Parts: sequence; C-alpha cells; structure tokens
Amino acid sequence: MLATSQLSHATENKAQIKNGIIFNDDAKCTKCHDENESNPVLSIGKTRHGTRADGRLPSCVGCHGESDTHVNKPEGKKERPKPTFPFGKQTLNDISGHNEVCASCHKGGKFIHWQSSAHSARDVACTSCHQLHTAHDKVKDKRTQPEVCFTCHKEQRSLVNKQSHHPIVEGKVACSDCHASHGSAGPKLMQRDSIADTCFTCHMEKRGPFVRKHEPAEDCTICHNPHGSSVDNLLKTRPPYLCQQCHEPQSHQGGIPGFNSGTGTGTRTKGITMGRACLNCHTNIHGSNNPANVGNERTFRR
Repeated sequence: MLATSQLSHATENKAQIKNGIIFNDDAKCTKCHDENESNPVLSIGKTRHGTRADGRLPSCVGCHGESDTHVNKPEGKKERPKPTFPFGKQTLNDISGHNEVCASCHKGGKFIHWQSSAHSARDVACTSCHQLHTAHDKVKDKRTQPEVCFTCHKEQRSLVNKQSHHPIVEGKVACSDCHASHGSAGPKLMQRDSIADTCFTCHMEKRGPFVRKHEPAEDCTICHNPHGSSVDNLLKTRPPYLCQQCHEPQSHQGGIPGFNSGTGTGTRTKGITMGRACLNCHTNIHGSNNPANVGNERTFRR
C-alpha cells in the first residue's frame, strides 16, 4: 500500500515537472514552513531529496503522509497535531513504520541486506543516523561521521583515542570504510565477505599469497584490535604474550625470562623473549616466502 502511494506520488511529480509546476502538494506545507521558520526545513532543497528535476522523489506528502489534521487543526485542540509521519524524536513511537517510508525508495543495492542487519534487528530508525532537512548530513561526511556512530558505540569512541589507532579522529578513515551500516553478507557488518578481505582493501601487502601462511591471518582481529589499542600496531597484547596465547613456550626456545622452566634456560636461548620477543626472529608474521624449513617449522623469517 505504501509502495503504491509512493509510486503514485512519483508519477504525479513527473507530470508536475513537465507542466513547469514543482510539487503542488508542497504548497500547503510551505505556506507555514517557509524561510522564516525557526526549524529550517527548506534546506532539504540543497540535498538530493530536493532535486527538482528528479521525478522519482516524493513530495513532503510522500514522506510525511497526507497529515490532514496537521494542516487543518481540529477545533478544540490547543496544539496542532503532528504529521502522519513526524520523523525526528517522534520516530521512536513507530520505528518500523517510519523505516518503511524510507525503504519504499531505498531498496536493493547497498540496502539489500537491511532487513537482516544488526541495526534493523535492534530497531534503529533511519533518522537516528541521518538528517534529511539539512545541507550537511553528518553521517555522510568522513570528518563528522564517527561522532554519529559514537552516539551508540561508546566503547569504540574510547578505543580510537588510544595511542595506536586508525586515523579516524584525524578524519582520514571513517566507520563506513570498513562497516556497511545498512547490512552486509559478512560478519560485523563488514564491507566485504570477511574481516580479512575488508582489511586487505587497504593492507594489500598482507594478502599474499605466501609459501608459508600464518593461519590466524585469516581473521586479523585474533591479534589486532582494529579500533585502537595501547600496544603498537593495534596489537591486543604485547609480544611474546600475544604469541604465547597460541604457541606455548615449553616446546620452543622462548622461555619466559626469569623462569627456569621449559627449554629457555640454556645460555644460547636466554633472553630470546625480551625486547621485541618473537619478532626478533620472526619478522614476516603474516606469511613468508622463505623456503627454509628448519625442524619442519613455519619460521616466518625473512
């Protein structure tokens, strides 16, 4: 029903443009909502929703409904009733209904996974992120987009301010470079089908192929916290302790300094885990093309 209504509005708008009249239905709105209003709704004319030559776009009525009681205030009412679809803070009263208004046009393409997305499942309204009646929608600008996301994702706000972080606060990387907020076929709303493929979009030198591949490189977040860390290179923990979460020290020449356990007590192996730890020798940690295979180990050396 709603889609049919939107289609009829689009058809009517095309006819109005052909006759040189732009959106007759808007005239009853702009009688009151003019340039003198405290809420500058006419700034929608500076956005893609206000492109007069695009007959696909709905009028005010197309998004906000007929709103008869809003236009003609009933007798005995102290306050003018809200439009049929008021949007903004009032969206919280009927999130699914408001999102259907947007989804009637914004469907397919990058919106195809919206219904199965985390944002849809948690009843996030489109207007919680997007501003329509403004020339500058914060969520569509790299520099201001993170502050919109951080409204809900407060843990990530803290992480990106740590000493090792992607240049998000500097305005060089935005949340949407990695995440598809309208839904994705990958995990965590990733832009690509996997976390690693999304990371490889920028970090192509880590893709390989390698003769010896480090299996955890299939999921970068096993070792890295992409939003930020107190350890260099976005690592979750400092080496060697990060490496020893998988590689227990008893079977390697990397005993923990100060302890007499394992094989790390010999003179030639003392202190092997100090300083840069495993990275003293294993420099190509994502994968290596070194043909040497000492002791049938994947050495990840140069």
